[in-house]
Amino acid sequence: MALPPEKIAELKQIIHGQLNQMNIQSHIHDILSESMREDDTSSSRQQEDITEQQLLQVLRDRGVVDDIMRNLQFERKQQMGGALRAPGLRGDEPKPATHFVEEGSKLAVPLKKAHIDPTRRYLYMQVLGGKAFLEHLQEPEPLPGQTLSTFILHVHFRGQRFRSRPVPCACDPDFQEGFLLELHKESGGDAARMADSASMLTICDPVHLVLIKTDPSGDTTLVSSHQLEWRTVLAIDNSRQNLPVELMGIGAESKVPVGLLEMRLEILPRPSQVLTDDVISTQIGLERNRTAERERLFLVYAKQWWREFLQIRPTHQNRLVKIFAQDENSTNRPVCAFVRPLRAGRLLDTSRQASRFVSVIGYERAPAVGGGQPRELWSSTHAFLCKNKGDCEDHAVLLCSLLLGFGLNAFVCVGTKAKSAAHSWVMTLSTDGLVTFWESLTGHRYVHHAINPDDPPIIDQPIPQYPYRTVGCVFNHQNFYANSQPSDNVDVCRFDFHDESLWKAMSMDAIESVCGPKNLPTWPNLPPLVPSIYDAALMSNDLELQIRALVVDHRKDIGLTTVWDDELSYLLTPALAAYELERTTGVSAGNEEFQHAIRRAVPDGHTFKGFPIQFIHHNARRAFATSLRSAVCQEILSCRGDHVRLAVRVRIYTYPESACAVWIMFACKYRSVL
Repeated sequence: MALPPEKIAELKQIIHGQLNQMNIQSHIHDILSESMREDDTSSSRQQEDITEQQLLQVLRDRGVVDDIMRNLQFERKQQMGGALRAPGLRGDEPKPATHFVEEGSKLAVPLKKAHIDPTRRYLYMQVLGGKAFLEHLQEPEPLPGQTLSTFILHVHFRGQRFRSRPVPCACDPDFQEGFLLELHKESGGDAARMADSASMLTICDPVHLVLIKTDPSGDTTLVSSHQLEWRTVLAIDNSRQNLPVELMGIGAESKVPVGLLEMRLEILPRPSQVLTDDVISTQIGLERNRTAERERLFLVYAKQWWREFLQIRPTHQNRLVKIFAQDENSTNRPVCAFVRPLRAGRLLDTSRQASRFVSVIGYERAPAVGGGQPRELWSSTHAFLCKNKGDCEDHAVLLCSLLLGFGLNAFVCVGTKAKSAAHSWVMTLSTDGLVTFWESLTGHRYVHHAINPDDPPIIDQPIPQYPYRTVGCVFNHQNFYANSQPSDNVDVCRFDFHDESLWKAMSMDAIESVCGPKNLPTWPNLPPLVPSIYDAALMSNDLELQIRALVVDHRKDIGLTTVWDDELSYLLTPALAAYELERTTGVSAGNEEFQHAIRRAVPDGHTFKGFPIQFIHHNARRAFATSLRSAVCQEILSCRGDHVRLAVRVRIYTYPESACAVWIMFACKYRSVL
């Protein structure tokens, strides 16, 4: 079907602009001049005898036409934004722009398929390589078939997320990536007018770079988190700037560089107006001064508020009232700045499903070098999602943000649990005053009924089911309340935030001044969730085959043979589905059909034993070793007797951000012998 004339004109404009950026005309001129000199020398032909067809054939023979077509191809835009191939990294082959782009999805007509709007501006960010990652200076050469640790660079900018392909960890990692970032992603009112240099200067959102290291076992480590100031490219004549980006360490090592990224920034299309360095530095300086002044005023207010809180009771000094927390770069931020309503789009349907998703993200205490108490570190949401694990505070902040996105009145609670260990969880408050606790690490929910200590002993008091012991403060993105009740025990606490005798509130205006969405230029907005990159069926099948091989080896080591019952293995699937459904909804689905099927599959005189277990990783050896620690599983896998048949079933349930719940059930049936 033919394109309309206006589309053809737009397409010609895109191709013309791309050819100018690639400097193809001078390249063609040099090749043709060289070719004609060779022809004149060899055959003494005159220049006017060379036809247009012959010139085109020369360009084809030299590969120029193929190079032009490759550089004019765009990648298909998938979940998180358009991705353009890097047009010629110093003559190298074009590299795919992001891991989320499907292979082989190149199209010659980019206007609609790649969602490249010629009336809008983009920041094209290329990563040309890495330097001086000295921790990997002595990295050994991989043996044939051996998998070593890899680096993955994650990028977030104004609601757009990308990640690079994995590259082997080395002193000079071979990053060759390009990322196309739309500059006015969030504003639709100016869609018909291209942003000029002045409007781009007012975009103060940084590009958040997160570097993740993944070891051969699949374990991830946060290497660096960097806020890139990109607006310096607006002062370059050709709107293209090469700059080194020094990446710093995490937490206590935030002042120690871990490596260097060689980057190139380019504004597409090139703006007609070039700003001066003084204008850009003045704008950035004014923004930083305003932020610093707001933070200074909030700190003065917080100190006065804390003195007033201590005057209520001297024992308040010992309560866990957390006003500030350090992020992964050791920057102090108000805790309210970590929470923001987060919508999951179509990836999560209910608040309980969101709770299940957060619970299958890995748990890890903030690492520390040496002994002593572990260092407290509150990760930014983007860094937490990229490394796919974090502390209880990270889980609670993400769950609270998701519940706020679902319209609930949610708060993060800071307090203690058993043995006075510091802990954070989430609380929701309904319109009729019902208080529900959400444990972000497990997905469990508990309804809170306060105990009245003044009631006579004859009155039955509710028995708490939750593991929480004390609560010092609760907060979300707009409110902060400190517990000023005589006792901070959760059992007797009343969560009536309108009663000033029970909770001391911070000024909402003061919180808004430093935590409002327009007052955090150096703090990135919450990133959107991305779908899982895993195929649940393929992963389940692959992991089940690995588990079977480990079972066979285990029984062989103890002198036993293994006979599998495939039918019995398949019959275990409904049980695993019921377990996951109960974890997700909190409602037992019932296993009557599963029990009927097992009774029919196990003959009279035989015994059936089963052992289900759940993981949040898909490492077969780790899962098998953990399962063997159970006496029931050990008994099943070491079963001896007559007509012993073994069964194993693996079912993996995927969630956003490549989080997954892995269910494994081991079973056996054998003839009972008296």
